[in-house]
Amino acid sequence: MIQVEHLTKCYGDFMAVHDLSFEIEEGHVYGFLGPNGAGKSTTMNIMTGCLSATSGRVLMDGHDIFEEPKEAKRLLGYLPEQPPLYLNESPEEYLTFVGRAKGLRGQELREQVAEVMTQTGIAPVRNRRISDLSKGYRQRVGIAQALLGNPKVIILDEPTVGLDPIQIIEIRDLIRELGRSHTVIFSSHILSEVQAICDRILIIARGQLIAFDRPENLERQLLGQNEITLTTRAGQDEVLDILFPLALGEEVSFQEKEDGLTQVHLKTPDPDPYAMGEQLFWAFADNGVALLEMSLKKASLEEVFLELTEDKEKPEESQEPEDGQDLDDGEEQEVDEV
Repeated sequence: MIQVEHLTKCYGDFMAVHDLSFEIEEGHVYGFLGPNGAGKSTTMNIMTGCLSATSGRVLMDGHDIFEEPKEAKRLLGYLPEQPPLYLNESPEEYLTFVGRAKGLRGQELREQVAEVMTQTGIAPVRNRRISDLSKGYRQRVGIAQALLGNPKVIILDEPTVGLDPIQIIEIRDLIRELGRSHTVIFSSHILSEVQAICDRILIIARGQLIAFDRPENLERQLLGQNEITLTTRAGQDEVLDILFPLALGEEVSFQEKEDGLTQVHLKTPDPDPYAMGEQLFWAFADNGVALLEMSLKKASLEEVFLELTEDKEKPEESQEPEDGQDLDDGEEQEVDEV
């Protein structure tokens, strides 16, 4: 449906998008995820033909967005981050104007305006001035104009920014509903939002694509290790003696606490960390060593996303930590393997 091939956009010496390539299939909801400044809006503006590319190309159902703009743009509906609304008009007046600009006339125009107003839930406010509407309704009007002309692809740039929690839920439900009849691409910097709606997720950082897959596959591929934290009065050597026969082969670190306690951190990719926790419990019990606390921290996709994008956001020449960044709570030592 959409092919983005080696897309690059430079502003002077700054490279906003760097050799970006991906393919969008028909009939799915795609989430374009990345931190602010990652290049999401720039990429979307190029994909919709609103911005030129330094190099690369975008094919919309086989039509080059730059070489065949009319053919390609007929397939697109676009909502920029700032909806292009005429505040002195009513939603019906505004949508009629947009529909005419898209080539709709007569009965077809009236039917489509009525249809998109119903679809986006703005029919009850059709005759009110847009300036008097809430931000949530304004977003709906913006989505409605993107739907006019019945495009195959709907591209929404940060559609929930600035909305209250109820409005966000409503817009999410609307996007999910649109995904049943259109290919929808929407950008966000909120991972939970993308996870809740999308069939596919693209993660971009520093203008580069760093992950592209189904949410469940990304969780399996990107999630880091689970971590089990133990607290005991035993020292490091005694703990190592207990752990060694288990042949866990996991990464272990220690943190000495001021009250004489030892905190032990074990990282494990084991899909069943609870079984490992049970094994650890009995190992300490058999050695007569009390476990004062045991806790499990499951790997979070959100944490992995932050780690991936933060690494990407740092230029290669400045990978060293910034001032104060490398501070630890207490002394921590790394042991290669147990």
